[in-house]
Amino acid sequence: MNPLTKKRTKAVLIDSVIAGFVSYGVEQLVRKKVKSEFVHAVVTPTLLTYVMEACQMSRGGQTIGYKLMGLELKNDDGTAVTAKQALQRALYRDTSSAVRYLKDRAHFEQEEGSVLPHDARYHMHVREKN
Repeated sequence: MNPLTKKRTKAVLIDSVIAGFVSYGVEQLVRKKVKSEFVHAVVTPTLLTYVMEACQMSRGGQTIGYKLMGLELKNDDGTAVTAKQALQRALYRDTSSAVRYLKDRAHFEQEEGSVLPHDARYHMHVREKN
């Protein structure tokens, strides 16, 4: 695993922990209004994770985890990532990209870890921020 990929992995883990805490807090606020355990166990955490990532990435190409790891996400032409692009990228990452990893681990990382399949599909790359 490339050093950049290791940093990306740490950033995602940091973001996952933060999303877990936020999800827990939101769950406590809506528990009396929404009785479905499915909503609390699946819908709320998933939705919050994607919304938080999309909002953060659209505001400078960094989530809290990316910022702590010194990383940023940009479009290949150097422009900022929009919330829609970040959401599409995250959805692809968590579905089709995972299957691609299982099929071809050796060629999953490109450009020394700055481009993974979900980045390539949406013409983005991750780089270390100066």
